[in-house]
Amino acid sequence: MTTFRTPADAAEARAIQDTLRARVVLDEPGPPPGTGRATGVDVAYDEERDVVVAAAVVLDAATLDVVAETTAVGRVTFPYIPGLLAFREIPTVLAALEALPVDPGLVVCDGYGRAHPRRFGLASHLGVLTGLPVIGVAKNPFTFTYEQPGPRRGDSSPLLDGDEEVGRALRTQDGIKPVYVSVGHRTGLDNACAHTLLLARDFRQPETTRRADALCRQALREATA
Repeated sequence: MTTFRTPADAAEARAIQDTLRARVVLDEPGPPPGTGRATGVDVAYDEERDVVVAAAVVLDAATLDVVAETTAVGRVTFPYIPGLLAFREIPTVLAALEALPVDPGLVVCDGYGRAHPRRFGLASHLGVLTGLPVIGVAKNPFTFTYEQPGPRRGDSSPLLDGDEEVGRALRTQDGIKPVYVSVGHRTGLDNACAHTLLLARDFRQPETTRRADALCRQALREATA
């Protein structure tokens, strides 16, 4: 695992992103969907106390049963700046991942990978630092454009920055808003979408994200009680 370095300011943070971006692996397909394990990571904040809590929840990718889960509590050490959220979240997310008693398999972030102004969102950053295959499944398209995908589960359309496809808008349930899938590290976009559909069996968001979100919120309540 590569050591995380906290930048002194936004300019240094962007420089770190530009340097690490060259290490993103984009020519691997990733693990076959529905096999092995899939791990959701998410964070919750108490801004008044500068506390951040991360959760990592490992699911069996075929059954969606929980295999293992961990949380970690940290301090917020970097300000909120759009495009630089990884620097607020990654130290505590790394601590949660390192505490897992099993290999996480594919990691699913509630955020972005290539769908990022510098093509290096949280999913890419986490992948480079850990060496794990990582995808981003976000709730909104950030600054990018797309045509509405068809109304049925599995319909998708390109998420575009100009003419470049940086991800996909993917309908995970009939007639509901899409999610926005992008490659982080060591997986392909088709594969990332296939994983997302299998993990979002019953709801809009992948079960990995739903479980990690619930766990980190619970852990934050306990940490700040």
